[in-house]
Amino acid sequence: MGDKPAGGTGHPALKDVAIGLDAKGQRDEFDSMGQVQVPADRYWGAQTQRSLQHFSIGDDRMPKPVYHAYGYVKKAAALVNAKAGRLEEWRADAIVKAADEVIAGKLDDHFPLFVWQTGSGTQSNMNVNEVISNRAIQLLGGELGTQKPVHPNDHVNMGQSSNDSFPTAMHVATVLALDDQLLPALDRFATSIEAKANQWMDVVKTGRTHLQDAVPLTVGQEWSGYAAQIRDAADNVVRSRDGLYRLAAGGTAVGTGLNAPQGFSRAIAGQIADLTGKPFVTAPNKFAAQGSLDAMVASMAAVRGVAIACMKVANDMRWLASGPRCGLGELLLPANEPGSSIMPGKVNPTQCEAMVMVCIQVIGEDNTVAFAGSQGNFELNAMRPVIISNALHSIRILSDMCDKMRTFSIEGTELNRKRIDATVDQSLMLVTALAPVIGYNKAAAIAEAANADGSTLREAAIKAGVDESTFDQTVDPSKLVGEGVAGA
Repeated sequence: MGDKPAGGTGHPALKDVAIGLDAKGQRDEFDSMGQVQVPADRYWGAQTQRSLQHFSIGDDRMPKPVYHAYGYVKKAAALVNAKAGRLEEWRADAIVKAADEVIAGKLDDHFPLFVWQTGSGTQSNMNVNEVISNRAIQLLGGELGTQKPVHPNDHVNMGQSSNDSFPTAMHVATVLALDDQLLPALDRFATSIEAKANQWMDVVKTGRTHLQDAVPLTVGQEWSGYAAQIRDAADNVVRSRDGLYRLAAGGTAVGTGLNAPQGFSRAIAGQIADLTGKPFVTAPNKFAAQGSLDAMVASMAAVRGVAIACMKVANDMRWLASGPRCGLGELLLPANEPGSSIMPGKVNPTQCEAMVMVCIQVIGEDNTVAFAGSQGNFELNAMRPVIISNALHSIRILSDMCDKMRTFSIEGTELNRKRIDATVDQSLMLVTALAPVIGYNKAAAIAEAANADGSTLREAAIKAGVDESTFDQTVDPSKLVGEGVAGA
C-alpha cells in the first residue's frame, strides 16, 4: 500500500501502520485539567482515563454499537469539514481512516467506558475523539499523547458538541440495530409461524376465550393470528424509524449551532446518510432534538410492542403444549434438553419460557427509557447513556430470542391430533350453531344439561327434542370455522 502523498509540502504522509501499540507501562496524556497517565498500549487519552476512575460502576459498559455509530459521525464531520476547507485534507484523511476502523469494530478494545457517566455522553464522545486522534497521529508518524498533528477537540470534534453528536450517534446506532437485527429476525419469525399456519389451516380445534371453551376455529387460523400480530408489531417498528432519521448534529451545545459553520447540519446529515445508506436528515428543530429524546422513546415503545406480541405467542404455545398427558396437550414441542434434575423424562417448554423472560426484560427496559426520556431539563436531556444502553440491549436480546425460538421451537412443533380431535368432540360450545335454529335460551339449557350429567351435546340436544338430522346438519365443526384466515 505504501505511504499516501501528503496534502502539501511539509505535511506528514499517511502511513500503513497496523492497529496496535507495542508498549508497556503508562503514557502521559493531558487535557484542559492537566496531565493523566493512561495504559501505554491503549489509544485513549486523559478524559477517558478520568471517566474510568470516576465512573467504574458495575459491569455495564457503553454498547459497542454506539461507538461504531460514532465512527460514522466523526467520518462524516471530517469529510464535510475538509470539503469546506476548514480541515486540511491530510488531517481529514487520517481521521477518516481511523473512523473507518472504529466503524468496523477494529478498535473496540479501546472503548472501555461504563454506561453510568455524564448524562450527555461527553466521556464517550471524548473517548472516540481521543482514540481517533491518537490512531490518526500514529498513522501520520507522530507521537501519541502530544495531540499533534491531530487534536481530539480541534480536529476530530470540529463543528460538534457532545450535546448534538451523542444523540446523533444514538439515532444511527438504533436505526442500524433495528434494520440489521430486529426487523430481519421478526420477518424470519413471522415467516416460520405462517408456514405452520398454512400447514394446519384445515385442522379444526376448540377455541378458547376467558380461558374457557369457545366455538371452534382451525389451528391454522389461530397461528395466522400470531403471525399477523408479529407483522403488525414489526410495522410499528418500521414507522418508529421516521423520528430516528432526524439528526441533532449541527446544533452543537444548546441547539443554536454555535461554532458550527452555516450549512453544517444539513451537510453532515447528508454525509451520514450517504455513508450508512439510511435516509437521515437534519432535525428541523435542534432545540427539540437536544432537549428531548422523544424519538428514542417512541422507537423503544415500538420495540416493547414487539415484546407484547412475542409474549402472546410464547405463552399460548407453552399452555397449549402443557402436559403431555395432564394438560391441554395440543402441541408437541421439540424436546431440546432434560427438564428436571429430579423428575426423569420431564421436558419443559424452555424456549417459550426464555422468550417470556426476554419480553419481561424488554418491557422493564422500556419503562426505564420512558422515565429517562421524561427527564429532559431546559436545553438538554442528560439521561442519554441509560436510554441507548437499554434500547440496544432490548433490540439485541429480542432479535436473538426470535431466532432461537424459531429454530428450536416453532419449526419443530407438531400437533397432537388425537387430543385436538377429542376436545372438539367434547366441546359444549358447538351448541352456538344451534342458537339461531332453536333460540339462545334453549341452546343454553342443552349445554348446561350436558355439562351437568356428563352426556354429549348431541345426546342432550336430542333429549331436549332437537331432531337428530337437524343437529347433525347444524353442528358440524368443520362448517363453523369460516373460510381460511378471514373467519366467519
